[in-house]
Amino acid sequence: MKLRCIIIDDEYLARRRLQKLLEKHHNILVVAECRNGKDAIKYIKLKEPHFIFLDIQMPDLDGFSVLNRLDKLPYVIFTTAYDSFALKAFEINAVDYLLKPFDQERLDASIDRMVSLKKTNEAYDLGRKLSSLFKEVKHEGDKGQRTDFAIKKNGRLLHVDTEDILFIKSEGNYLELHTESAKHLYRATMNAIEKELSTKDFVRVHRSLVLSKRSIQACFYTGNSHYKIRLKTGLEFTSGRSFKANIVSYLGELNS
Repeated sequence: MKLRCIIIDDEYLARRRLQKLLEKHHNILVVAECRNGKDAIKYIKLKEPHFIFLDIQMPDLDGFSVLNRLDKLPYVIFTTAYDSFALKAFEINAVDYLLKPFDQERLDASIDRMVSLKKTNEAYDLGRKLSSLFKEVKHEGDKGQRTDFAIKKNGRLLHVDTEDILFIKSEGNYLELHTESAKHLYRATMNAIEKELSTKDFVRVHRSLVLSKRSIQACFYTGNSHYKIRLKTGLEFTSGRSFKANIVSYLGELNS
Protein backbone atom coordinates (compact mmCIF):
# COMPACT_ATOMS: atom_id res chain seq x y z
CA MET A 1 0.00 0.00 0.00
CA LYS A 2 1.29 3.42 -0.93
CA LEU A 3 1.50 6.15 1.66
CA ARG A 4 -0.57 9.18 0.73
CA CYS A 5 0.97 12.59 1.36
CA ILE A 6 0.16 16.24 0.72
CA ILE A 7 2.71 18.99 0.06
CA ILE A 8 1.73 22.32 1.63
CA ASP A 9 3.88 25.32 0.74
CA ASP A 10 3.07 28.77 -0.65
CA GLU A 11 6.19 28.76 -2.86
CA TYR A 12 5.72 27.03 -6.22
CA LEU A 13 9.42 26.23 -6.69
CA ALA A 14 9.61 24.67 -3.24
CA ARG A 15 6.67 22.39 -4.05
CA ARG A 16 8.20 21.41 -7.40
CA ARG A 17 11.57 20.63 -5.83
CA LEU A 18 10.05 18.48 -3.11
CA GLN A 19 7.92 16.64 -5.66
CA LYS A 20 11.09 15.90 -7.65
CA LEU A 21 12.95 14.58 -4.59
CA LEU A 22 10.03 12.29 -3.78
CA GLU A 23 10.17 10.55 -7.16
CA LYS A 24 12.59 7.89 -5.87
CA HIS A 25 10.14 6.90 -3.16
CA HIS A 26 7.80 4.60 -5.07
CA ASN A 27 5.87 3.82 -1.91
CA ILE A 28 4.71 7.43 -1.60
CA LEU A 29 1.86 8.99 -3.55
CA VAL A 30 1.42 12.77 -3.56
CA VAL A 31 -2.36 13.17 -3.60
CA ALA A 32 -2.45 16.99 -3.49
CA GLU A 33 -0.38 20.16 -3.42
CA CYS A 34 -1.59 23.23 -1.55
CA ARG A 35 -0.28 26.78 -1.63
CA ASN A 36 -2.17 28.13 1.39
CA GLY A 37 -3.60 27.03 4.70
CA LYS A 38 -7.24 27.17 3.62
CA ASP A 39 -6.66 24.72 0.75
CA ALA A 40 -4.56 22.54 3.04
CA ILE A 41 -7.43 22.05 5.49
CA LYS A 42 -9.81 21.25 2.63
CA TYR A 43 -7.60 18.62 1.01
CA ILE A 44 -6.40 17.02 4.24
CA LYS A 45 -10.04 16.36 5.15
CA LEU A 46 -10.85 15.22 1.61
CA LYS A 47 -7.82 13.04 0.87
CA GLU A 48 -7.01 11.83 4.41
CA PRO A 49 -3.24 11.59 3.81
CA HIS A 50 -0.99 9.47 5.99
CA PHE A 51 1.41 12.39 6.34
CA ILE A 52 1.97 15.95 5.16
CA PHE A 53 4.89 18.24 4.39
CA LEU A 54 3.87 21.51 6.05
CA ASP A 55 5.38 24.97 5.64
CA ILE A 56 5.07 27.32 8.62
CA GLN A 57 4.09 30.74 7.30
CA MET A 58 1.61 30.96 4.43
CA PRO A 59 -1.17 33.28 3.27
CA ASP A 60 -4.41 33.27 5.28
CA LEU A 61 -3.39 30.58 7.77
CA ASP A 62 0.04 29.56 9.02
CA GLY A 63 1.08 25.97 9.65
CA PHE A 64 0.05 26.11 13.31
CA SER A 65 -3.44 27.29 12.43
CA VAL A 66 -3.84 24.52 9.84
CA LEU A 67 -3.15 21.81 12.42
CA ASN A 68 -5.24 23.62 14.98
CA ARG A 69 -8.31 23.34 12.75
CA LEU A 70 -8.08 19.61 12.09
CA ASP A 71 -9.98 17.02 14.10
CA LYS A 72 -7.78 14.17 12.89
CA LEU A 73 -4.07 14.87 12.50
CA PRO A 74 -1.81 13.07 10.01
CA TYR A 75 1.90 12.63 10.60
CA VAL A 76 3.60 15.99 10.09
CA ILE A 77 6.99 16.85 8.62
CA PHE A 78 7.55 20.59 8.93
CA THR A 79 9.45 22.39 6.17
CA THR A 80 10.79 25.92 6.63
CA ALA A 81 13.57 28.25 5.59
CA TYR A 82 13.97 29.67 9.10
CA ASP A 83 15.70 28.18 12.10
CA SER A 84 14.52 29.32 15.53
CA PHE A 85 13.69 28.14 19.01
CA ALA A 86 10.33 26.91 17.78
CA LEU A 87 11.98 24.60 15.28
CA LYS A 88 13.71 22.74 18.09
CA ALA A 89 10.28 22.09 19.54
CA PHE A 90 9.05 20.83 16.17
CA GLU A 91 11.69 18.14 16.17
CA ILE A 92 10.25 16.80 19.42
CA ASN A 93 6.57 17.28 18.67
CA ALA A 94 6.39 16.32 15.00
CA VAL A 95 7.88 13.46 13.00
CA ASP A 96 10.64 15.80 11.84
CA TYR A 97 11.40 19.22 10.41
CA LEU A 98 13.32 19.98 7.27
CA LEU A 99 15.30 23.18 7.10
CA LYS A 100 15.33 24.56 3.56
CA PRO A 101 17.22 23.98 1.41
CA PHE A 102 17.39 20.29 2.34
CA ASP A 103 18.96 17.60 0.17
CA GLN A 104 17.90 14.11 -0.88
CA GLU A 105 19.70 12.45 2.01
CA ARG A 106 18.00 14.63 4.61
CA LEU A 107 14.58 14.02 3.05
CA ASP A 108 15.17 10.26 2.88
CA ALA A 109 16.07 10.16 6.56
CA SER A 110 12.91 12.05 7.46
CA ILE A 111 10.71 9.72 5.42
CA ASP A 112 12.42 6.64 6.88
CA ARG A 113 11.66 7.94 10.34
CA MET A 114 8.01 8.46 9.48
CA VAL A 115 7.67 5.03 7.85
CA SER A 116 9.30 3.40 10.86
CA LEU A 117 6.82 5.05 13.19
CA LYS A 118 3.92 3.80 11.10
CA LYS A 119 5.21 0.25 10.64
CA THR A 120 5.83 -0.30 14.33
CA ASN A 121 2.47 1.27 15.16
CA GLU A 122 4.24 3.38 17.72
CA ALA A 123 1.99 5.40 19.99
CA TYR A 124 2.36 8.68 18.25
CA ASP A 125 -0.31 11.05 19.48
CA LEU A 126 0.54 14.14 17.48
CA GLY A 127 -2.38 16.10 18.87
CA ARG A 128 -1.18 15.60 22.45
CA LYS A 129 2.46 16.31 21.63
CA LEU A 130 1.64 19.44 19.67
CA SER A 131 -0.51 20.82 22.47
CA SER A 132 2.55 22.14 24.31
CA LEU A 133 3.73 23.82 21.13
CA PHE A 134 0.31 25.38 20.52
CA LYS A 135 0.38 26.70 24.07
CA GLU A 136 3.80 28.25 23.50
CA VAL A 137 2.74 30.04 20.34
CA LYS A 138 -0.61 30.91 21.95
CA HIS A 139 -3.10 29.48 19.51
CA GLU A 140 -6.47 28.72 21.10
CA GLY A 141 -7.38 25.43 19.49
CA ASP A 142 -10.81 25.01 21.04
CA LYS A 143 -12.03 28.47 20.10
CA GLY A 144 -10.26 28.80 16.76
CA GLN A 145 -9.26 32.37 17.65
CA ARG A 146 -5.88 33.77 16.74
CA THR A 147 -3.87 35.00 19.70
CA ASP A 148 -0.62 35.83 17.93
CA PHE A 149 1.04 36.35 14.56
CA ALA A 150 4.25 34.60 13.47
CA ILE A 151 6.33 37.16 11.58
CA LYS A 152 9.43 36.39 9.52
CA LYS A 153 12.02 39.01 10.43
CA ASN A 154 15.78 38.93 9.85
CA GLY A 155 15.71 35.18 9.34
CA ARG A 156 13.83 34.54 12.57
CA LEU A 157 10.25 33.94 13.63
CA LEU A 158 8.90 36.73 15.80
CA HIS A 159 5.59 36.19 17.60
CA VAL A 160 3.41 39.29 18.00
CA ASP A 161 0.63 38.85 20.57
CA THR A 162 -2.78 40.15 19.56
CA GLU A 163 -2.98 41.75 23.02
CA ASP A 164 -0.16 44.10 21.95
CA ILE A 165 -1.82 45.17 18.70
CA LEU A 166 -3.46 48.62 18.58
CA PHE A 167 -4.82 48.34 15.06
CA ILE A 168 -4.43 46.38 11.83
CA LYS A 169 -4.37 48.16 8.49
CA SER A 170 -4.36 46.57 5.05
CA GLU A 171 -1.60 47.65 2.68
CA GLY A 172 -1.64 45.95 -0.72
CA ASN A 173 -1.19 42.19 -0.27
CA TYR A 174 -0.06 42.66 3.32
CA LEU A 175 -1.43 43.72 6.67
CA GLU A 176 0.29 46.27 8.89
CA LEU A 177 0.19 45.15 12.53
CA HIS A 178 0.67 48.26 14.67
CA THR A 179 1.80 48.00 18.29
CA GLU A 180 2.93 50.79 20.60
CA SER A 181 6.56 50.29 19.64
CA ALA A 182 6.61 48.85 16.12
CA LYS A 183 4.88 48.07 12.84
CA HIS A 184 5.02 44.56 11.39
CA LEU A 185 4.03 43.32 7.93
CA TYR A 186 2.05 40.09 7.67
CA ARG A 187 0.97 38.51 4.39
CA ALA A 188 -2.78 37.89 4.54
CA THR A 189 -6.12 39.41 3.61
CA MET A 190 -8.20 41.51 5.97
CA ASN A 191 -11.27 39.32 5.43
CA ALA A 192 -9.37 36.18 6.42
CA ILE A 193 -7.80 37.71 9.52
CA GLU A 194 -11.06 39.26 10.69
CA LYS A 195 -12.58 35.78 10.94
CA GLU A 196 -9.72 34.63 13.17
CA LEU A 197 -9.74 37.56 15.59
CA SER A 198 -11.90 37.60 18.69
CA THR A 199 -14.91 39.91 18.28
CA LYS A 200 -14.63 40.50 22.01
CA ASP A 201 -11.28 42.24 21.49
CA PHE A 202 -11.39 43.64 17.93
CA VAL A 203 -13.83 45.57 15.76
CA ARG A 204 -13.62 46.20 12.03
CA VAL A 205 -14.48 49.81 11.23
CA HIS A 206 -13.37 50.06 7.61
CA ARG A 207 -12.65 47.70 4.73
CA SER A 208 -8.95 48.32 5.41
CA LEU A 209 -8.94 48.79 9.19
CA VAL A 210 -9.49 46.69 12.32
CA LEU A 211 -9.13 48.28 15.76
CA SER A 212 -8.35 46.78 19.12
CA LYS A 213 -11.23 47.72 21.41
CA ARG A 214 -8.75 48.21 24.24
CA SER A 215 -7.00 50.93 22.24
CA ILE A 216 -10.12 53.05 21.61
CA GLN A 217 -10.48 56.21 23.69
CA ALA A 218 -13.53 57.86 22.13
CA CYS A 219 -16.01 57.48 19.28
CA PHE A 220 -18.08 60.30 17.72
CA TYR A 221 -20.86 60.16 15.14
CA THR A 222 -20.12 62.65 12.35
CA GLY A 223 -23.16 62.02 10.15
CA ASN A 224 -23.85 60.11 6.94
CA SER A 225 -23.19 56.78 8.73
CA HIS A 226 -19.61 57.78 9.54
CA TYR A 227 -17.87 57.79 12.92
CA LYS A 228 -14.64 59.42 14.02
CA ILE A 229 -12.68 57.12 16.31
CA ARG A 230 -9.83 58.32 18.50
CA LEU A 231 -7.29 55.91 19.94
CA LYS A 232 -5.56 56.36 23.29
CA THR A 233 -2.39 57.16 21.36
CA GLY A 234 -4.10 60.19 19.82
CA LEU A 235 -4.49 58.71 16.34
CA GLU A 236 -7.87 59.28 14.70
CA PHE A 237 -9.67 57.27 12.03
CA THR A 238 -12.92 57.64 10.11
CA SER A 239 -15.10 54.57 9.77
CA GLY A 240 -16.57 53.26 6.54
CA ARG A 241 -20.32 53.59 6.00
CA SER A 242 -20.85 49.85 5.55
CA PHE A 243 -19.33 49.18 8.98
CA LYS A 244 -21.77 51.33 10.95
CA ALA A 245 -23.44 48.25 12.45
CA ASN A 246 -20.11 47.07 13.90
CA ILE A 247 -19.58 50.38 15.66
CA VAL A 248 -23.15 50.55 16.94
CA SER A 249 -22.67 47.06 18.38
CA TYR A 250 -19.40 48.14 20.01
CA LEU A 251 -21.05 51.21 21.56
CA GLY A 252 -23.86 48.99 22.80
CA GLU A 253 -21.30 46.83 24.62
CA LEU A 254 -19.99 49.92 26.41
CA ASN A 255 -23.47 50.83 27.62
CA SER A 256 -24.50 47.32 28.65
